[in-house]
Amino acid sequence: MPNKHQPCIQIWDINILLTIATMAPQRRPQYTQENIDQQLQQIHLLDPSSSSENLEQLGPIIKQIHANRQQEAYLRNLQALIATKDSEIEQICTDNYQEFISSASTLFTVKSYTNNLRDKITTLDASVSQVGRGLVEKKRTLLQSKKTAAKLDEAIDTLQACLKVLDVVNRIGELIKEGKYWSALRSLEDIQSLPSNSLSQTPFYQHLLSSLPSLRIQIQNAVTASMKQWLLEIRNVSGLVGKLALEAMDYRTRKWRSRREKDPMLRLSRVGSAVEMVIQERSDINVLDSEKLKVDFTPLYQCIHIYTTLDSIDDLRRSYQADRKAQSDLILPDPLPLASLPNLTQEICGFFIIESHVLETTGNFRSEREVEELWEALVARLASAVNASLANETDPDSFLRVKECLIGFVTTLESCSYATQSLHSLILTLFEKYAGLLESQFSRRFDGIFLEDDHLPMQVTIPSERDSVLAVVWLDPSEQEDLSKSGLPLSLPWSQGFFLCCQDIRNFIQKFYHFVDGVSQHHGNIDELLNKSLDKLLANHISGSISKCLSSTSTLSQVVQIVSNLEHFEVACSELERSLTSLRSTQRGGAIRLSSSSFANTITRALNRVTGLITSKLDDFFDLAEYDWTPQSREDTPSMYLYELINWLTTIVDSLVIKEVYKDEAYRGAVGYIAECLMNFMIGPDVPAMNENAVSNILVDTEFLEGELTRIGRDHLSSVFAELHSMASVILNDAVQDYLVPQVRQTTYSVIRPKRLQTLLEKLTRYGSSRRDAQSRERGDRRRKEAEAVGRVFPGENR
Repeated sequence: MPNKHQPCIQIWDINILLTIATMAPQRRPQYTQENIDQQLQQIHLLDPSSSSENLEQLGPIIKQIHANRQQEAYLRNLQALIATKDSEIEQICTDNYQEFISSASTLFTVKSYTNNLRDKITTLDASVSQVGRGLVEKKRTLLQSKKTAAKLDEAIDTLQACLKVLDVVNRIGELIKEGKYWSALRSLEDIQSLPSNSLSQTPFYQHLLSSLPSLRIQIQNAVTASMKQWLLEIRNVSGLVGKLALEAMDYRTRKWRSRREKDPMLRLSRVGSAVEMVIQERSDINVLDSEKLKVDFTPLYQCIHIYTTLDSIDDLRRSYQADRKAQSDLILPDPLPLASLPNLTQEICGFFIIESHVLETTGNFRSEREVEELWEALVARLASAVNASLANETDPDSFLRVKECLIGFVTTLESCSYATQSLHSLILTLFEKYAGLLESQFSRRFDGIFLEDDHLPMQVTIPSERDSVLAVVWLDPSEQEDLSKSGLPLSLPWSQGFFLCCQDIRNFIQKFYHFVDGVSQHHGNIDELLNKSLDKLLANHISGSISKCLSSTSTLSQVVQIVSNLEHFEVACSELERSLTSLRSTQRGGAIRLSSSSFANTITRALNRVTGLITSKLDDFFDLAEYDWTPQSREDTPSMYLYELINWLTTIVDSLVIKEVYKDEAYRGAVGYIAECLMNFMIGPDVPAMNENAVSNILVDTEFLEGELTRIGRDHLSSVFAELHSMASVILNDAVQDYLVPQVRQTTYSVIRPKRLQTLLEKLTRYGSSRRDAQSRERGDRRRKEAEAVGRVFPGENR
């Protein structure tokens, strides 16, 4: 069947396709083939009995096709549907042509409506397109605005983040100014550890990160400057620290000395010994944190912490050591004024107390070796400066003041565990010089004492004066007891010189041991030096000065007083030995032995001087003697001058205030001199000749003297007349021939010296030769032969 309605259908299809094609494509979700078929079915299932073309129902469908941009798919499906429908139409037309014609007419009607609809759609599409373009432009403007707003928000957030970081950086500067260096360093670490964000990629943040090292250096410089200022401050307070420490040690020393004096068992222990530290209640005063002074170590600790965090602690350690060495070098001036030594030792003491505290509280920051280097260098310079300042010093008190200053300094720093051997050596070196100067000083004083001494007994009138004198001198205990019980006024058995010497010896010993008080080393050397010094003073400047005085003293009472002084000096030496040995035992020493031989020798000289003075007076008596050396008869009574001589001698010697043995020595010397004078009459050159009667008279005088010695209880001194008595007996008894017999001579006349007998015989010979009578001349000739016989038996005998 011919397709009569095919053109109409094609026109309708083309119109629909054109309408669809003219619609602006929009991107929408894709539909499936099933969805497209359902929409086509809606077109196909339009009610054919409807008289209207139902274009209103086609509008949404077409719009939906246009909106979904599936025109091609719809056209294909529509084309397929049209073909199907064409086939159905042909079938229908074939079956019912009239119905076909009616359908064609209807199609034409549809076509007109379709054209109208297409126009309306075109118009609507143009309107919608115009409205859509406006909306798209507005939407594009809105999107651009949203992007701009988003960028502004991002910029604001970035600026706010920058402001926060800048605030932290600004706060770091404020923390540095406030001295909160650790907080500033932590803030730097906080900046460096910020989480990644939009700020992290900005040039600002990168510049900030690059500036962090300079901020670290700024913090390091600030904390270093703080520590430098602290070093200056502690240098200014070091003297006060040392002063407080020395005062505390002085109080501790005085407290221990008081306790040691009460308990003899503690005398061997000094301050700082184990015994003192155990027994004495310790109330240690922290001089670095007390009511008078508080030393703040925070700047140093903070600096150490910062440098440790920055891994630069070695740099700080070297810098600190150099600064402290420079400060220690500035403590001691050159030359060293001795008047400033106490202040300098205070400063040194404070310096090393601070160093000890730093060493204990800073862990590994300071090493013991570094502190020891500072200590050893400063001590060496101190020793050199002190020696140089005392090189020309002659006052021993200056050495004592230096020692007092050094010993407290040494004791204080020993408690801080510093090595003080070199300082002890310095003190001992000073002590040797001090001992020499002290010895010179007291030697001059001893010499002056005896130059001014009147060598008269010392007088005391009141008990307190007596007790004070007895407390100074050294005496035998029994004598001291007797004197303390004696009545007043009292004439003491020594002169003012002995008392002053004892007083000065005590002062010498006190000053000697005062220097070594607190010195713990070389006690043996110290006491040996004291022993030598005392021996030298006693021998050269006490005994020696007394010996010099003897030669210029012509008064017997003064010489006797010197002897008494010497006796007491001998006793004083023994008592002084015991006293010093007891004192030395507290210093771990042995016994001290003082040589008193010089006093014994001086006593011998003094006694000889007593004898010399007595004999000089005896010469006066012998000058009064008027012997007739050629009397015609023999006397039965002694010479008159001997009575006066014996009375004077016994009165003078018995009145001497000396030991009995020394009195006996005085008698022995005097009697010996008398015997020598009588012997000199018989054998001396002053009497050229004498006869037997003169010899008999001398023998009578000799027997008188022996009797007087027996009367006064000193008959043992008669032995000095033995030779004189024997010679006179040989002459008067004509026993020369017996004397020439060796056995008789050795047993009976052993005391006679042949030369003297020969001289006497020669004088008798000259007397006989001078006489004119035969008997006398014969006797003279016999005496000549006897003299020759004695001379031949003992040729050249000079006894």
